Amino acid sequence: MSPVRIASVSFEHHPSGFGVGHATPRISWRFSGDADSKRWEQESYEIQIGRQGRDKAETISSYQIQSSDSVLVPWPSHALRSRESAWIKIKAHGKKLDADGKEAAESTEWSDVAVVEAALLDKQDWVAKLTASTLLSNSNEPIRPVLFRKSFSLPENSAKVSKARLYITAHGVYTAYVNGHRIGTEEMAPGWTSYGHRHAYQIFDVAAVLTPKSSNVLGVEVAEGWFAGRLGMDNKRCFYGSRLAFIAQLEVVYETGETYTLASDKNWKSHHSAVTRSEIYDGEDYDSRQEQKDWTLDPALGDGSWASTEELAFPSASLVVSDSPPVRVMEEIVPVNIFKSKSGQTLVDFGQNLVGKLQVRLPTSAPDGHKISFSHAEVLEHGELGTRPLRGARPVDNVALSQHQPSTWSPKFTFHGFRYVQVDGWPDNEGLPSHDEITALVMHSDMNRTGWFSCSEPLINKLHQNALWSMKGNFLSVPTDCPQRDERLGWTGDIQVFSPSANFLFNTSGFIGSWLSDVAAEHLEERRHGVPGLVVPDVFDIPAWPPGPQSVWHDVTVLTPWDSYNSSRDVEVLRRQYDSMKAWVDKGIPRGPNGLWDQNVWQFGDWLDPSAPPEEPGKGLTDSLFVADAYLVRVLETISKVSALLGEEKDASHYTKEATRVRKAFQDEYTTPSGLLVSDTQTAYSLAISFGLFDRKDQITKAASRLSHLVHAARYRIATGFVGTPLITHALSDTGNSQLAYRMLLEQSCPSWLYPITMGATTIWERWDSMMPDGTINPGSMTSFNHYALGSVVNWLHKTVGGISPLEPGWRKIKIRPVPGGTITNAKVEYESVYGRIVSSWKIDENGTFNLAVTIPPNSKAVVILPSDWKVTGQGDEKGTEIGSGSYEFSCSYKAGEWPPKAELGRSTFRLEL
Repeated sequence: MSPVRIASVSFEHHPSGFGVGHATPRISWRFSGDADSKRWEQESYEIQIGRQGRDKAETISSYQIQSSDSVLVPWPSHALRSRESAWIKIKAHGKKLDADGKEAAESTEWSDVAVVEAALLDKQDWVAKLTASTLLSNSNEPIRPVLFRKSFSLPENSAKVSKARLYITAHGVYTAYVNGHRIGTEEMAPGWTSYGHRHAYQIFDVAAVLTPKSSNVLGVEVAEGWFAGRLGMDNKRCFYGSRLAFIAQLEVVYETGETYTLASDKNWKSHHSAVTRSEIYDGEDYDSRQEQKDWTLDPALGDGSWASTEELAFPSASLVVSDSPPVRVMEEIVPVNIFKSKSGQTLVDFGQNLVGKLQVRLPTSAPDGHKISFSHAEVLEHGELGTRPLRGARPVDNVALSQHQPSTWSPKFTFHGFRYVQVDGWPDNEGLPSHDEITALVMHSDMNRTGWFSCSEPLINKLHQNALWSMKGNFLSVPTDCPQRDERLGWTGDIQVFSPSANFLFNTSGFIGSWLSDVAAEHLEERRHGVPGLVVPDVFDIPAWPPGPQSVWHDVTVLTPWDSYNSSRDVEVLRRQYDSMKAWVDKGIPRGPNGLWDQNVWQFGDWLDPSAPPEEPGKGLTDSLFVADAYLVRVLETISKVSALLGEEKDASHYTKEATRVRKAFQDEYTTPSGLLVSDTQTAYSLAISFGLFDRKDQITKAASRLSHLVHAARYRIATGFVGTPLITHALSDTGNSQLAYRMLLEQSCPSWLYPITMGATTIWERWDSMMPDGTINPGSMTSFNHYALGSVVNWLHKTVGGISPLEPGWRKIKIRPVPGGTITNAKVEYESVYGRIVSSWKIDENGTFNLAVTIPPNSKAVVILPSDWKVTGQGDEKGTEIGSGSYEFSCSYKAGEWPPKAELGRSTFRLEL
């Protein structure tokens, strides 16, 4: 048996092959191998596809393709029809080095069978109607959740059910039930998209819960969610609509080919839910006395108290099956402490700032109607619940008890950002809630984890863990800025600076790809004149807000698709976003006569620079126009690369010339002949070095020296905001000052990356001093304790400390170049690439020997650069050792303080691809 195996097969970026919204889904497979799989490379592959013809007979087609590609390869067969399924198997043929160092042919075994099933690919496939209750609500108030039900009997049929699919979505958020069984594990379905353009639906296999020869019940509970709930910071309700409604289409197929369809329409019944109020910002109220017993279980339930329904106009938006994974409960956390505060309040500490909801075993000793309240917050302030950072949000869940109450309760249609919960109304005779009576359910989009990091310094490990938790908490359907206050919006600048880190920690291709589709859909509306939203989906009033075009934030249209491409090598994300990229660059950016930004446009700049006043977070040290113009050069250079990749040669030539012109204008405007900058800040020099804005070696040397001086002068504390923070450690280490970067990383006084950890932080804060040293919350109204942007330093931990980065998009060719430093004596980084697991693990032993262990997956290559390979002529001349797949060990002499040698710096050498 070959030591190389095909470990998994996937389709597009879809979470599984079930219900794929692509007629010709691209196919990827990942390899695994052992120590005997040295330098294995694929040369060709075979695909077998089995599918059922219209005559119900299975046909098996085989395809042999001469290609080394194993990621997103084209679908070789004819297009799938709506609802059609097919199975595939893959066998790869390649070569490896044998025991004598000679090349030998070697093939994998056939992969396990992978099944792909198409969704409803055409709008004409839908026969279901958008159905709403005739129970009307005041759109100026929270809309009470609604129950919908329909009893039905499957036709008498001696044949077995072959498959049964429920296609469903809602105007609101929903949960579906069949015969008393909750369908699926999704939370907050269908998720948040730009509902006017793209509305997601879900597909469920419900065959196991149907009763073929008796009556059945299909029930759907719908709450307002993002569709009709309060959104943004101005108490706006019903942004997308004021009627809760749903679309459901149940399709049952028998082995004989006969079908039965149940569709939502005006013949369903509706009733108010026992959840009397459910809001994203303001929590949920549940009255167990108002439960409709067995409403999803009993076909004979009397409908006398149930209201009628009516059909609404079918959505004009495209109904899509998203490649983004759904939100789910991903883990459960028990309290670390339950105690009374000084004021006598019952507080529960879960030990981790998280996003999700409670699960509570309800007490049984209280009288009917007794209410228990659960108030949520991220921090304590002087021993009491710290609610001021929540601003207008009131994340309080209320439960009214009764003899009909369930044994266990959890809110259904909301989520909170919290570490602490205050419990009011717990029955006195019950004492404090016990640790097994109240737990926290962690929620986020169900992305596959791909990146891991650890080292010898516990505080650095905690920093990495905090960034991971902030990403999880803010990747809930869309990439949000914060998960707790009256905001939770898809801020573009935050994800633009964090996406390189995010793409390493998790497989974000489906998640970010889906969100980028909304970016483009909204951006290309005529009313926007080339300027995308600051938040996506955009719930701000236009043109009253936003305050004009913004660099960094609106540059997400170009830079984030490019980051996604570098991570996945999926050219289609660039092709899909290309019109949006061009619209921003050609129409959205206001330019002056010299090609730089119009200097009269107000900019966010280096947002939340620690020197900015609490109420003026954009008033940082670095000139905001400098930031905008530095980003403009990078955006133009990036779109020129995109154009070339897509074969848009005319555009590529145009944007390349523009980038050259604007680069020259930038240098004339901001750079002295020696290499100093008119904006003399950490962020300015980090931008100029990292974005390659100098042409001459002596200028880079001077800039690197000045940046080093500024870091020393700041006593190694942070002086950067959203813009400079992702770049500064790269700028230092890439100019021969990695030890200074380590010194900065390890600083613990405020502002620094480690200061929040010394204050007990378990996530990344929005401000460097969100909590003051005396335990007082920062007085700024914009003070979140879960905000991933400033955690972008973890990209440097992966690339420089751990030592792995892609040498080409998609990670097929990898650079292994760990740079030891500071007090760190060992580090390990792992990345589950699209080809398989990459590992770099190093340590310095007591003899001063640097030892490195590396694992490279099959069909990949790497260049390993040890400290002994570092050259004084710069990274570009470091040859290193080229290796193929397999596991390897390296060692060399290393003495702290001797490395790295000062490099002779050149612009082309230090262009940073973040």
